[in-house]
Amino acid sequence: MIKSYFDEGAHEEITTRIQKLNADMKPGWGQMNAGQMVHHCQIPLNVILQTKDYGLKPNWLAKTFFKKAMYSDKLWRKNLPTMPNFRVTEDKDFNTEKQELLRLLNELYSQRQREEWQDHPTFGKLTKDQWGRMQYKHLDHHLRQFGV
Repeated sequence: MIKSYFDEGAHEEITTRIQKLNADMKPGWGQMNAGQMVHHCQIPLNVILQTKDYGLKPNWLAKTFFKKAMYSDKLWRKNLPTMPNFRVTEDKDFNTEKQELLRLLNELYSQRQREEWQDHPTFGKLTKDQWGRMQYKHLDHHLRQFGV
């Protein structure tokens, strides 16, 4: 079963795995380098924390066909296409991006006791558990991509 980022131990597990990343690691799939990947992983955290606007809009197709896959127990397959708003193609400083990712993760974890969460800008209403599972699943996907 996919964990929720809000589950006990999930925060520590994810941050420990991120600490194992380094700039020279090569992905097992996909086109992003390590710096781009850690920047990309910040985007859904900024969405849930409502700290940046990525121009996401409600989408009935995504809500109908993809919403459940975002937080289901089934792992995402390799080489899934990335939403255009979430693509990172420019070079990023790995160390700066890694520290920012860890900061955002700590901020999100500090809010784990909240019960009420806003709607997702694309998928609509999500429960706390769905938000947490989606965050964990996305992070796990990319950490597996880089072998950690």
